[in-house]
Amino acid sequence: MEVLKETVEEEEAAEQEEAAVRAERSEKMTRPMEVRREEAPMTQEMLRDLEKKLSDIDMAIPEKPLTFTKDTIDISSLPLSYQSNTLKEEHLLQVVDNFSRQYIHLCPDRVPLFLHPPNECEVPKFVSTTIRPTLMPYPELYNWDTCAQFVSDFLSMVPLPDPLKPPPYLYSSTTVLKYQKGNCFDFSTLLCSMLLGAGYDAYCVNGYASQDMCQMDLTRDVCPLTVKHQEVVQEKEKVPPKKYAVKPPRDLTSRFEQEQETKKQKETKAEEERRLREEEAHLLDAEKAKTDPLHGLRVHSWVLVLSGKREVPESFFIDPFTARSYSTQDDHFLGIESLWNHKNYWINMQDCWNCCKDLVFDLGDPVRWEYLLLGTEKSHLSLTEEEEDGMNDDDDVEKLGEDEDKSFDMPPSWVEQIEISPEAFETRCPSGKKVIQYKRAKLEKWAPYLNSNGLVCRLTTYKDLECTETLEIKEWFQNRGDMLELRHINKSTGLNIDYFKPGHPQALRVHSYKSMQPETDRVMEFYDTARVDGLVKREETPQTMAEHYQGRSDFLTYRHVSFGDRVKKVALNSAESNSRPMVKITERFAHNPEKPAEEDVAERAFLLSEERVQLRYHCRDDHITASKREFLRRTEVDSKGNKVVMTPDVCVSFEVLEILKLREEEEEGHRLTISIYDTKRNKKSKEYREAMERVMHEEHLRQTEAQLDYLAPFLAQLPPNEKLTRWQAIRIKDDCLSDFQQRLIDKANLIQARFEKETQELQKKQQWYQENQVTLTAEEEDLYLSYCHQAMFRIRILEQRLNRHKELAPLKYLALEEKLYKDPRLVEFVKVFDTRPGALAKVARAGNLPHSQASVPHTPSR
Repeated sequence: MEVLKETVEEEEAAEQEEAAVRAERSEKMTRPMEVRREEAPMTQEMLRDLEKKLSDIDMAIPEKPLTFTKDTIDISSLPLSYQSNTLKEEHLLQVVDNFSRQYIHLCPDRVPLFLHPPNECEVPKFVSTTIRPTLMPYPELYNWDTCAQFVSDFLSMVPLPDPLKPPPYLYSSTTVLKYQKGNCFDFSTLLCSMLLGAGYDAYCVNGYASQDMCQMDLTRDVCPLTVKHQEVVQEKEKVPPKKYAVKPPRDLTSRFEQEQETKKQKETKAEEERRLREEEAHLLDAEKAKTDPLHGLRVHSWVLVLSGKREVPESFFIDPFTARSYSTQDDHFLGIESLWNHKNYWINMQDCWNCCKDLVFDLGDPVRWEYLLLGTEKSHLSLTEEEEDGMNDDDDVEKLGEDEDKSFDMPPSWVEQIEISPEAFETRCPSGKKVIQYKRAKLEKWAPYLNSNGLVCRLTTYKDLECTETLEIKEWFQNRGDMLELRHINKSTGLNIDYFKPGHPQALRVHSYKSMQPETDRVMEFYDTARVDGLVKREETPQTMAEHYQGRSDFLTYRHVSFGDRVKKVALNSAESNSRPMVKITERFAHNPEKPAEEDVAERAFLLSEERVQLRYHCRDDHITASKREFLRRTEVDSKGNKVVMTPDVCVSFEVLEILKLREEEEEGHRLTISIYDTKRNKKSKEYREAMERVMHEEHLRQTEAQLDYLAPFLAQLPPNEKLTRWQAIRIKDDCLSDFQQRLIDKANLIQARFEKETQELQKKQQWYQENQVTLTAEEEDLYLSYCHQAMFRIRILEQRLNRHKELAPLKYLALEEKLYKDPRLVEFVKVFDTRPGALAKVARAGNLPHSQASVPHTPSR
């Protein structure tokens, strides 16, 4: 009762409180309007303040991590080997379980072994049988580096569910390739299968690695494409000076100023390096402050390649996530639990207190590596010559026999043959694009033909670690019609450099520029062997232009042109260009050995503003100075007295504007080249292939038609197992011929009906044209003429088909009748070959075209 009383009192108190709140609300609503107007500005200010505070709150939505679970895999179409185990596999699993129990008993302080995880069908499979050695049919995948790069590009990384344990499942390489994603163990299994197929001595490793490697974090690594290889510059041999040679002029520049300039440059460079070192040290201190609490415990899988096969000089590791190779003593790898290939499984019995630096990868040493199965190709620990001599051969034979009795053959891999289609091999990256973030750099990759401009790779380098200030951009292209291969953009200087492969219309090799506008600084380099004029290099500034030549018949090697200021003038014709006036042209020539030096011009200078020409000849070996000549005024007649008329044909023209215009058109067009072997993108090859397929299909239909049994539908009407009578045979023959005759007539009538329909539509269109001819525009008239041509084409085709059908129909009828008379089922009853003239005439009359319908009305022209 007391509890009930307390409950009632609580309810009454709650009702009183609610009534008080309602009364307060009512009082507020019944206040005078003036009071509420005074409160309104305060309320609006509070609302604005609240909106401002809410707008400052930035909620970063975390990205959804990439997952690859068993539930996302369709197992309905997987083969039987994926869904069950053979007797040999079951026996192997028993051996593995027994080995695992012994290992746990002998090494209780170590983690359980990664031996037989379930596959995508939840069937336990030994890890060695999951490896399927496969040699890919692509030459690019024959070496370890290209194989690793393909796996790294083709798959998307999925983190382990538990970073401290191996994955609960190990999927087949075919499933991983199908879905293009997987964890580090999936990466390693696929890469190891490809390397074993290519002839390498490769192994999957189960061990521990650093946090950056396990999470594929490359933000603290330098991009390999940014590393500049040091080129070995060969010093040219100095030619000893001649005893009586002319001494070069003295260098009058100040050595003190040169030393000060060099000192200043070194100080600036040292200051920049010091700033970078301080920034690196600050970043390193910040990273050390963020010590990984799971350091040394994070599970990772990678690939070990031992020396020996494929001329590998030294063993090394491959990280399948990044396709980068590492030494076996690298600090990223902290320990190894076990490793395996398609033949055996080894457990590391060595101490990893010093990471992997002290590990010896002699898998034949049972003290360092405990193997699971006998019969492996790895020999036992190598002995010295004295120990080998001291061993008894008989003991070796007995020991070998005992090992053979205890050996167990590894079952074949349960994984299907690994196949990569040409489309998948070309696309590489998932969805055709992949982005990798490095230290001060970002690398983007695309599949060929994905971008309209042929872009396949872009490397963006930054000045700061936050990657906010762009330093330079490098873009790689493929299949460009203009043969553009690489573009280097320097954001700090604004300089662009384009590199071309051989085959450009102007034989361009390198184009350096800051702007595509003419009369600006630029340098063009050419493939001189592909040009008729032998041009190697052209350097242009707003006031000068220099050209370098090689291999010319006139021995021209250099030409320099100086331009003056453009004179403003009123152009009478809009097409007339106001070109820059040339002030001076200097040309240099190599020595022609067939001419005497004093008669061979070495340099020719045209002083156009002064109307002078200066010639300097080559110097003879026995002379100190060279001969010179100077012409003060241009003659207006030639040597024969004819008047010289200066026209553009006799002047030297420079093709800079033409090249720039061509480059602009190439950049706007983005025409990509397609190989003749690419049958999917090459239209001509595709049309040819489709035509061949149609021919083969028609040939197949002809062969099938030739093998058809025309009597089968009519024999099916008779009772089964009943002997055929003469009357039934004649009736079957007549029914078959009548049915075939009717089909021929129906086909002719169908062609005739289509012919009449096309003719009527054309007549209606012509009548419409006659009625509206005066008001039609040029575009409408063009559409009408195009329709008339197409209609005429269809009508002629129908007419040809009908005429051909009329010619072939009687022949087909006679061929069928002859075939029926020779049919072994009817030959004893129907012995007379009698062609019915009425039937042939009926077929021949079918589809006759009256001249009034077959004649096509005249198509009007403009």
